[in-house]
Amino acid sequence: MSPAHLELRDLSVWYGSKKALDEVSFSVPRHHVLGIVGPANSGKSSLLKTINRTLEFIDHARTEGTVLLDGENVRDIPNVYSLRRRIGMVFPLPVGLPLSIYDNVAYAPRRMGIHHKPQLDALVENCLRDAVLWDEVKDRLDLLGTKLSGGQQQRLTLARALSLEPEILCLDEFSIAIDPVTTMKIEEVLMRLKERMTIILVTNLTQQARRMADAVAFINASQLVEWGPTEQLFNQPAKELTGRYLNGEFG
Repeated sequence: MSPAHLELRDLSVWYGSKKALDEVSFSVPRHHVLGIVGPANSGKSSLLKTINRTLEFIDHARTEGTVLLDGENVRDIPNVYSLRRRIGMVFPLPVGLPLSIYDNVAYAPRRMGIHHKPQLDALVENCLRDAVLWDEVKDRLDLLGTKLSGGQQQRLTLARALSLEPEILCLDEFSIAIDPVTTMKIEEVLMRLKERMTIILVTNLTQQARRMADAVAFINASQLVEWGPTEQLFNQPAKELTGRYLNGEFG
């Protein structure tokens, strides 16, 4: 197995006195897809928020343990904005900027100093294509992004996350607002994107994790029950609870 691109060591998360994640450890090689599955409120989203330090936006949240990006503790990275450029995040429901479709995608690159219009035009088109949105919006790029349908706004959020070519792309139930046909198209795109980046996929669809992930982590009641190669977990899980969850007995 190649060296870890991302590694968690004994990561715990609290919201006040409530423990949301309990000493979770795993690693993800570069250019792999890790699927994270488990019931609602098991700590999956909290885990993602520790990776790019967006958990710091929550006043009563705190963490213990270590998150390593290429061997460096993310807490020791002084410029948190540079960290978040390296780790893109797509949340379960779209969070659009009150800007045009074009400007939604071009916003972060402009802040990074990219202002040459032909370069921006190409970047916007490529990101919208990767998000399976270009053909639907290419003739109305000046439309407010918030005027798009929910599924289109979610894909616009994905295009925006891709606009800085992150090293790691975190997806938190990205398909929750997207129809099945579009979901399958985006899955195909993501499988190509892993040639350029590492992908962390939180999903409530176990078969989506099976289709896409190189390895799967099963989290239940704030604890990492089991993680390992995808087919191993689905065919020969080490823990009975893992098999019961993946077979749909609870969720």
